[in-house]
Amino acid sequence: MATAARTERLDMRVDSDTKQLAERASAAAGYASLTDFVTHLIRENAPEILKQQTTIDLTNQQFDSFMAACMDETSEPSPRILEAAKRLDEEGF
Repeated sequence: MATAARTERLDMRVDSDTKQLAERASAAAGYASLTDFVTHLIRENAPEILKQQTTIDLTNQQFDSFMAACMDETSEPSPRILEAAKRLDEEGF
């Protein structure tokens, strides 16, 4: 990965024990600075966290049941589903 220009700041305050722990881990892992260490942790972990928040894993049976419910033209959406859809529309989704 190419090194991007560092133009943004991330300001944070932590307690002394947390800072010492981070500094020790950074040095043990061979990072040149605490900034490099924290940047690595964010780039390493943030994509997986975001993926977990945006992905729904289903078994084949769950998916088949979902699709059957979607294709059932005789059922009506519940008021809660209609309200959720309305909120999503209002939020631009």
